[in-house]
Parts: sequence; C-alpha cells; structure tokens
Amino acid sequence: MIHYAYTDTEIDKIIKTLTIVIDTREKSNDHIREYFVARDIPYRIKKLDVGDYGCLIPKNDELGIPRDIYLNSFVERKNGVDEITGNLQKDTQHAFENELIRSQGSRFVLFVEELDFDEKIATGDYRSAYDPKALKGRLESFKAKYNFEIVPMSKKMIGHNIYNRFKQHMKLALKKGVF
Repeated sequence: MIHYAYTDTEIDKIIKTLTIVIDTREKSNDHIREYFVARDIPYRIKKLDVGDYGCLIPKNDELGIPRDIYLNSFVERKNGVDEITGNLQKDTQHAFENELIRSQGSRFVLFVEELDFDEKIATGDYRSAYDPKALKGRLESFKAKYNFEIVPMSKKMIGHNIYNRFKQHMKLALKKGVF
C-alpha cells in the first residue's frame, strides 16, 4: 500500500477531479446523470463488480497522480421495496446475496429511491406476497451479516447523495494518505 501526505489545498484540487463510475448494467438513471451534468461532475460508464456506482480520481501528472485511484466504496441503487422483494425471490436471491458477498471489505450502501420505504415494509404496502415481518427480518439479517446500510431517499436527491458520499469518503482517504 502506498501512503501519500497531501496538504488541504492539494486535497481540494484533487477532489475537484473526482469522477463517478457508473456500472454498464445500471439502467433508468437519466435523473442521476442529469444531476452530474448540471453540476459539471464528471462520470464514466464502466463495468463494476460491486454496486451500481463507484468513484475514482483520474490520473493527473500535474497533481502528482500517476494513475487512476479507485476508492473501495460503492453504492447500490434500488427503485423501491418492490425491486428489493423481486431480488429476494427464489430465482433471484442468489444474485443479490452474491453482490453482498462481493461487497465485503468495501464501504457499501444500498440507496432506495423511496422515502416511505420503511413504512411500506411495515404495512405490507408492496406487490409481493412477502410477509412484512419476514421481509423486515430478512433485510435486517442481511444488513447485519454483510455490514451495509439501506438508506431511503427521494429520487430527486440520489445524485446529490451519491456524489457527496463519495466526495467525503475520498477526502478522508486522501487525508489519511491511504492508497
């Protein structure tokens, strides 16, 4: 592992180059890409092994960065409780759990574009026949076993939250000099 010591001024310059990486399989995310474009946040579309979003600091000789620096932090995005219950069906649950297994050793979060996500689970307000208590238990079990959080938010805020999460994680990593 390489350790660099950056000044606060250098970190600010480096953070301005932060680039979001969007998985090639991520669909229906025009609202997120539009958020990035409107704020001049660079992004690349590239296959990710974990999550739908990651980030990097691109190679920049002027800033003393000899190659792309990838942060070991990822965001998985779900549209809502219906998509999650779909991921927990017998024919799809292995793919979902395998993603959680691959996320081990990284900072991983699941962002859900549904503000009333928890309420919908508690009241059974979703299409699946999944029992609300069983669904809550299953999700809590996954969160404990694979050490991640589920964060509900509005569709309008997801681009903002993806960018700011990665910005702060990268800033912290640069301050610690861990790469």
